[in-house]
Amino acid sequence: MTRFTLPLLNLLWAAAGTSTWTRSSCSVPPAQQPLVHGIQVLMENSVTSSAHPNPSILIAMNLAGAYDMEAQKLLTDKLMASDSADLTIGQLALTIMALNSSCQDPGNKVSVLQRQMESWPPSSPSVPASTFYGPSLAVLALCQENPTRTLPIAARFAKILKFGSSPFYMDTGAMATLALTCMYNKIPGGSDEGYKILFGEVLQEVVKNVSMRIKENGIIGDIYSTGLAMQALSVTPKQPNKEWNCQKTMDTILQEIEQGKFHNPMSIAQILPSLKGKTYLDVPHVSCSPGVEVQPTLPTQPSPVPTTASNITIIYTINNQLRGVGLLFNETMDVSVKGGSVLLVVLEEAQSRNPMFKFETTMTSWGLVVSSINDITENLHERTYWQFLSGKTPLSEGVAHYKPSDREHITANFTQY
Repeated sequence: MTRFTLPLLNLLWAAAGTSTWTRSSCSVPPAQQPLVHGIQVLMENSVTSSAHPNPSILIAMNLAGAYDMEAQKLLTDKLMASDSADLTIGQLALTIMALNSSCQDPGNKVSVLQRQMESWPPSSPSVPASTFYGPSLAVLALCQENPTRTLPIAARFAKILKFGSSPFYMDTGAMATLALTCMYNKIPGGSDEGYKILFGEVLQEVVKNVSMRIKENGIIGDIYSTGLAMQALSVTPKQPNKEWNCQKTMDTILQEIEQGKFHNPMSIAQILPSLKGKTYLDVPHVSCSPGVEVQPTLPTQPSPVPTTASNITIIYTINNQLRGVGLLFNETMDVSVKGGSVLLVVLEEAQSRNPMFKFETTMTSWGLVVSSINDITENLHERTYWQFLSGKTPLSEGVAHYKPSDREHITANFTQY
């Protein structure tokens, strides 16, 4: 069986003005390939006629080699028909890359994105770093379309990143690395040397921030940010400050997959390219020739013996201490649900017992997100949102996927980023 290796990992890369360094190589062992096949099938099965089209899933399908051709065509057709006016900068950029990965012409979507980025300014000098995720995607998508036209946009983007003082966000840092690496590698001949210097300086700083979040077990940030971070570290022309053992990261991710941690289609879409030895920089090189890929036969697991789940008690707190955004409150309730229930069930039970615990959700590419509790609603301009914590630790899964344990204290805290 084929072993997949992240691109260029075994090569020596000499970057301008930096010393030569050796990249760490990694691959999925043959015995664990069924784990990768399994999560890809799970991701592709999420594509239905009623589901909201997710361009990240189509990109992952095409980079990995789609199994379900009908799902691939359905998703491609939906994205082709999408209205650019309804999409954020990040969604539009992902849609363009997704269509390119399916060898489809994104049409006027590219010019729309170009215009949006030509007039893109941050709302203030202290704009949070998470706001740069969408523009990072835009720079990457436009770089793959026309690096010459994208050069001034990318330079302005890099300068804002360079002189900003916002906290570092892993997904934003990883995507900015991919975008600026694309530009660094595609600077048109005859361009001012200052572009390469600028992109190189910003890449050095961003890659340093990414690498400083490599944990002892190889996870980079958390398990759900690791996929994009792996892509970034595998292509950057700038040496990370901290040594990265790619195989250790790969082995830990495979263990997490085996434990069932990757069941959200979006989380699979972000890790799958790295498991298949691909990155978003490979989107323009996807072959759309009819393949002979056959969906693998997955190992059958013995059916578990049905058991009656006993009830567990979750301590659930809702808290708003932000002045000026509505009534201040801190309310706690003991909620009894069946063992193995997801957090969303806890919220629904609490809501049924006390109107103060009423809540609303919004569907995103990552699934349901709680947008309002007790009439206090998140606000993008005020940078407020509902953060869920277990004890004092932020949850890394959404309410529709996280399964709390008995006597666990879950807090929904209205906070500002």
